[in-house]
Amino acid sequence: MCEKRKDESELIMQQEEYSGQMKVSVVSSVGQVPIPGAVVKISYTGDPGNPLVTLTTDESGQTPDIRLAAPPVALSLSPGEEQQPYAEYNLSVEAEGYEPVLVSGSEILAEELSLQAIQMNPLELTEEETKIVVIPAHTLFGDYPPKIPEDEIKPMDETGEIVLSRVVIPEYIIVHDGVPSDSSAGNYWVRYKDYIKNVACSEIYPTWPESTIYANILAIQSFTLNRVYTEWYRNQGYDFTITSSTAYDHKWIYGRNIYEDISYLVDSVFANYLSRPGVRQPIFTSYCDGQRVTCQGLSQWGSKYLGDEGYSAIEIIRYYYGNDMYINTAEQISGVPSSFPGYDLSVGSAGEKVRQMQQQLNRIARDYPALPTLVADGIYGPATERAVRTFQRIFDLPQTGIVDYPTWYEISDIYVGVSRIAEPGT
Repeated sequence: MCEKRKDESELIMQQEEYSGQMKVSVVSSVGQVPIPGAVVKISYTGDPGNPLVTLTTDESGQTPDIRLAAPPVALSLSPGEEQQPYAEYNLSVEAEGYEPVLVSGSEILAEELSLQAIQMNPLELTEEETKIVVIPAHTLFGDYPPKIPEDEIKPMDETGEIVLSRVVIPEYIIVHDGVPSDSSAGNYWVRYKDYIKNVACSEIYPTWPESTIYANILAIQSFTLNRVYTEWYRNQGYDFTITSSTAYDHKWIYGRNIYEDISYLVDSVFANYLSRPGVRQPIFTSYCDGQRVTCQGLSQWGSKYLGDEGYSAIEIIRYYYGNDMYINTAEQISGVPSSFPGYDLSVGSAGEKVRQMQQQLNRIARDYPALPTLVADGIYGPATERAVRTFQRIFDLPQTGIVDYPTWYEISDIYVGVSRIAEPGT
């Protein structure tokens, strides 16, 4: 039935000249386990009462990729305030035993795959009738406050209040969804990689050159890790890491969709940040759109044009921040059972790292039955390769059958999520 609906919807969408794709993943808010059989209805945000298509999630809690109409891709390649460069869709999600969810304003760009994650609360844990998620305008199209200028290197307190002595990738970022002084705004525990992906998808477009996207991700990560390293807000008496206000930090949007290309690039470089010689802390890399707002840091639109001209990511970074800026890598990644071995694992590999990976996949398979169960013998054979390919398909990674850096840490993240060995406190 799901495949039939998919075919019908694609025929409808083919009537439109431009389109993008959407894939919906539905998981429980408890344990991050998939919810099979969830019913997902997709409609235009401007016409929510008339669903375009109804889909049902599979055993991995996912829908097929669905093609949806979108404006021409050219609209996202140059600044403009008259025509919105993305289409907006509503998603209504229902599943037995869970609180219904309505997402309004999921953004579809032409020629891009949008990944819309839905978290559903078990009915026994909620008093609400429907969970409503509203995704506001993209920062390059909407109206948001400009960044308040700050020094790129923060003075370090010598009294010992700064806890970190080296740069560590945190497991979670605590995001305050408002300006710092707004005590009514909620705090959200967000996995570090998920936070970076969310911000990047809120601040730039995935249609831009890869080098531009990489440069912007580096700036976002360095900015964020500066907040973590200096404990900027905690040293002011707040109980969060960063805010969602563009006046103080970057735009983070609860429940927003992300884009496959940006997601994979973040997976590949999430431990990187920007440094200057002789400075221990990650550099506080301010930036702005470069059109409505100008600043002393990176211009988002300017970086796009440099990417068009063939500039590499580090060349873009140095164009805005100076030639002494370089890419650094954090020494430690929190919340992972075991660090990446430093080389890819593939057919013929053997040893303890292979066994650890096999054991983690077996635990994940208890909640994602599409994954085959392996003999955790530490030998990377054809069966392990097939399991890795299946994992990569489910979690939107290139289906190579090779455990590279992004795949290793995605396996670690999902393993931690389903086994709940690192449940955050609130």
